[in-house]
Amino acid sequence: MTSLIAPAKLTLYLAVGAVRPDCFHGLTAVFCALEDGDAVTVEPAARLSLVCEPSVGVPDEENLAWRAAAAMGEAFARSADFAIRVEKRIPAGAGLGGGSGDAAAVIAAIATAWDVDRDDPRLEAVARTLGADVAFPLRGGCAVYTGRGDVFKRVLPVPPIHLAIVSVAEPVSTASAYRAFDEGERAAAPGPRVVTDALVFRDPVAIGAALFNNMTDAACTIVPAIADSLAFMTAAQGCFGASVAGSGSAVFGVFADAAPAEAAVAAARERGWWSLATRPRTGGTLDDAMGPPAAASVRHPRVR
Repeated sequence: MTSLIAPAKLTLYLAVGAVRPDCFHGLTAVFCALEDGDAVTVEPAARLSLVCEPSVGVPDEENLAWRAAAAMGEAFARSADFAIRVEKRIPAGAGLGGGSGDAAAVIAAIATAWDVDRDDPRLEAVARTLGADVAFPLRGGCAVYTGRGDVFKRVLPVPPIHLAIVSVAEPVSTASAYRAFDEGERAAAPGPRVVTDALVFRDPVAIGAALFNNMTDAACTIVPAIADSLAFMTAAQGCFGASVAGSGSAVFGVFADAAPAEAAVAAARERGWWSLATRPRTGGTLDDAMGPPAAASVRHPRVR
């Protein structure tokens, strides 16, 4: 049996561009894995099964965790007979990559059970068939991605910051967010250099000031309460900057220390909002399942 915490993620920089010929939006993103996430357990069984608590409202066969197991079976020509249990700790539709993290945890757990090498390109290939951001939590840490959010470009230092995350009760459909984005005015993106420089210099103040997400207006159009939670976080004592997480509905703030982040979380809970104080993490589900790689191979494989 393999038990993992499937790391949620934040997008410190998100610049969504025009629709590509393949009907997906091109984007540039800086992803950051988090210490917290859903709890995923995978163990050999007589057949493939899934228990997800609480339910995310989709049939088991459509859940990303189930689909990850089925895709691993197809990729490796084996029967994916595993019992999967997901304890949802990250709200669905919050822009925190909870489902993607679950899928990455299942991929890593099955790869371990089957003694698959961590650098086998089929693992990344399986992740990419499931969604644009499933590959990232396999490796975790902090990195720049392009394409649909699935093409690795550059590893970045994991920032020395504390984070407060809050989410209003209403989720945001990613498809709805992109429709609203296409219907609205598209502001010019500044490029990720300010964020990546702040990360390289490990400066919490600069990291907070550099946050960017050009889907903010779209998210707030769909769920106006996101604007309220964003204003709440921006005004929190000790917050150096706040942003919407992906396409929403969560927002997050950057802090230098744990105490003000935890104070912001406590104040959010008093308002009835889901909230979490957490930190960035190194590594991803492959590290948790297989142990850290040898020093010489600590890098994300390039996706071609």
